[in-house]
Amino acid sequence: MKTYSLPGPVTEKPPAQSGHMKTDGAAQILGGRKQSLIEDARRERIGSGSAGPSPGPSRFGDGSVFEEKDGRVTLNVLFALSNEKNSGFFQTGKIFETFEVKLLHMESRPRKKLKEGVSDLEFLMRCEVQRLDLDVFINSLKRVADDVRTVPEEKAPWFPQQIKDLDRCNMLITKFDPDLDCDHPGYNDSEYRKRRAAISELAFRYKQGDPLPTVEYTAEEISTWRKVYQQLRSIYPRLACRQFLDGLQQLEKECGYGEDRIPQLRDVSAFLKEKTGFQLRPVAGLLSARDFLASLAFRVFQCTQYIRHSSSPMHSPEPDCCHELLGHIPMLADKEFAQFSQEIGLASLGASDEEIEKLSTLYWFTVEFGLCKQNGEVKAYGAGLLSSYGELVYALSNEPEYRLFNPEETAVQPYQDQTYQSVYFVSESFEDAKMKLRKYSASIKRPFVVRYDPFTCNVEVLDQPSKIQSALSKVREDLKTLHSALEKLASS
Repeated sequence: MKTYSLPGPVTEKPPAQSGHMKTDGAAQILGGRKQSLIEDARRERIGSGSAGPSPGPSRFGDGSVFEEKDGRVTLNVLFALSNEKNSGFFQTGKIFETFEVKLLHMESRPRKKLKEGVSDLEFLMRCEVQRLDLDVFINSLKRVADDVRTVPEEKAPWFPQQIKDLDRCNMLITKFDPDLDCDHPGYNDSEYRKRRAAISELAFRYKQGDPLPTVEYTAEEISTWRKVYQQLRSIYPRLACRQFLDGLQQLEKECGYGEDRIPQLRDVSAFLKEKTGFQLRPVAGLLSARDFLASLAFRVFQCTQYIRHSSSPMHSPEPDCCHELLGHIPMLADKEFAQFSQEIGLASLGASDEEIEKLSTLYWFTVEFGLCKQNGEVKAYGAGLLSSYGELVYALSNEPEYRLFNPEETAVQPYQDQTYQSVYFVSESFEDAKMKLRKYSASIKRPFVVRYDPFTCNVEVLDQPSKIQSALSKVREDLKTLHSALEKLASS
C-alpha cells in the first residue's frame, strides 16, 4: 500500500506496505516503520526455517519415506540388475510379491557398460509397502540386486490446486489496522474501528463461490473516496499508461466508477470476469506473500472493502478500497497485463521461500511500481503509483533512476521503504515483460511444471508423463482449430 499525498500544505509521508501481504506485528509498529512485501516474504522464509511452510518427508533409517498412511509407506527405490540373465529381475519380482508391495511407477535406464553388448539396467520404482516390513523388504532386495538405495523426494510447499483451495489462503498474522497501529489515523476513533472490523468480518466469513458481499458505504466514506478520486483523476491523462486509461474509462461507463459512489466488488468482479477472466475475492487485510501470489495463479485478486480514515484521505498505512479499485482494477481489465499478473502467481506455486521473496520483489517493482514505454514516453502502470498522487508525480519526474526491466536484476533490487523508490524499472511492453518473466520462471527449481485450466479454474501439476500427454492433446486440438481458421482465411 502506498502513501497518498497532496502537494502544498499536506505533509508527505513515506510509502507504506504495498498490496496485501502480511507483516510481523512488532516490526510494523516499531519506530513507525512499515515493512515492504519483500521484507515480509523474507521474514516468512526466516521464520519458517529451511524446511518451508509444509512438512518435509519423514525419514526412517536409511529409507526416504515421503508419505505414510494406515501403516503403509510410499517410497522410491533405486537398484541395478544385469540384463545378461533374467534371474535377478524375476527374484526382485518375487520379493515385491512376497511383501505385497504395491507398484505405483517403474522406469529403467542403462547404467554402465560391462562388456560389448552387455550392460546393467538401473531401475527406479515408486512403491507402497507395509511400514513394519520396510527394513526387511530393503534388505531382501539387497540380496538379489546391486546398489540398492532409496531416493528422497523433494516435497514442494503446499499450494492450492483447486480454486476452492483459496479458502485456505487467508492467513493473516497481523494487519495495519487501527486496533494495532498507533500511527493509524483511525487509532483514536472507536467508531471507525468498529466500522472497519464489521467490513473485515464480511471477508472472514466469505467462502469461494459465495456471492460477493455488498457494503453500504456511509456519506463520510463516499466523501473520502471523492477527494481521492478527484485528485488522482486529474493527473491520470498525463501520467498513466494507455491500458490503465482505457480500463478506467470502461469502468466509469459500465461499473459506475465516479466521484459519487464507491464501486461494489460484485459489479467490478463481473466486469473483470468478462474482460480478462479475473475475479475478485474479499480479504480482511494483509496476506502472506505466498498466499497472495497463489491467488493470482487462479486469476483471483484478493481485494479489501474498507476505506481509509476521513482525517487523512491522501494517506493510508494499509491497503484499502481506494488502492484496490483505483490502482489495481483498471490494469486487470487489460488482457496482456492480466496474463502477466497470472504468470507471477503460477511461478510462485510450490516455489521455495527464497524464490517467493524474489517473486515478491518482482511483483513490487512491476505490478505495484512498474513503468512502461509508450509512444516514446514513460508512463505508469503500477498500482502503488496510480493510487498515490505524490509518488506518481515523483516517479515520472527527472529525479529517480530508470532501469530496463530485467527479472534477474529486478528480483534482487533493494526496496526503499522509508521514502519513494530511488530506482524504477521500465518495461518495453507487457508482452516483452511477460516473455522475460516466463524465462525467469523456468529457472525456478521445482520438480514439476504447473498449468492453469481455464475451464475448471484449477491448476494442473504436470509431474507424470500421462498428464503431460493429456496437456499436449489439448494443445494439438487448439492448433487444429487455428490451422483451420488460417485455411479459411486463405481461401476467402
